[in-house]
Amino acid sequence: MNRTDFLRTLAGGSLAVGAFAAKASAETGTNFLFENAPFKQAPLPYDFGALEPSIDKLTMEIHYGKHHAAYVKNLNDAVKGTAFESKSLEEIIKMAGKAPAAIRNNGGGHWNHTFFWSVMGAGKGGIPTGAVADAINAQFGSFDKFKEEFGKAATTRFGSGWAWLVANKGKLSIGSTPNQDNPLMDISEIKGTPILGLDVWEHAYYLHYQNKRPDYVKAFWQVVNWDQVAANLKKA
Repeated sequence: MNRTDFLRTLAGGSLAVGAFAAKASAETGTNFLFENAPFKQAPLPYDFGALEPSIDKLTMEIHYGKHHAAYVKNLNDAVKGTAFESKSLEEIIKMAGKAPAAIRNNGGGHWNHTFFWSVMGAGKGGIPTGAVADAINAQFGSFDKFKEEFGKAATTRFGSGWAWLVANKGKLSIGSTPNQDNPLMDISEIKGTPILGLDVWEHAYYLHYQNKRPDYVKAFWQVVNWDQVAANLKKA
């Protein structure tokens, strides 16, 4: 059995639960699996197939319904009976260096994925305008240069992790973090407020792109929600 077949088989056993959870979330506005827990998985802001062909429907079903859901469940389990149980997700992220590994990793996974879903959308992509375009051109020279640098951060991240565009003290910068770390964490090498992020874990792209991460990165530009990126920049 090759890796793609293995991932499809793995999905089969849990996809029904994940899809049902996502459907319940979309219909009720809450995730029934975590209704009484401190941390909840927000409904996906679009249909599973909305990002095709850039990101396929099956990958989205597994990614949201299995991987993200697992981070939320594991975070709720990890904080139970600890001082972190009463803290917000943002508070946990900012003090991740002081948190046990299970809280840091799952808290990061929950925050990162919630952010990731928000910066993509159906019928999006294209070239940014307004303040985002001005900031990118001022910092990187052009949109093409920006995409080149962001793509390099995404494709050269060894193993699993994320690529980020962050705003810090009025300037933009690009970098990457390992595993489920992000630039808001006190232990992150890149500091700032994320305004755009890309998941480069294999589960984010392997079913459709296999080992061709650069192709996945290239396709990402077709679904970037620049309106949300602009809102993130405004709040940074």
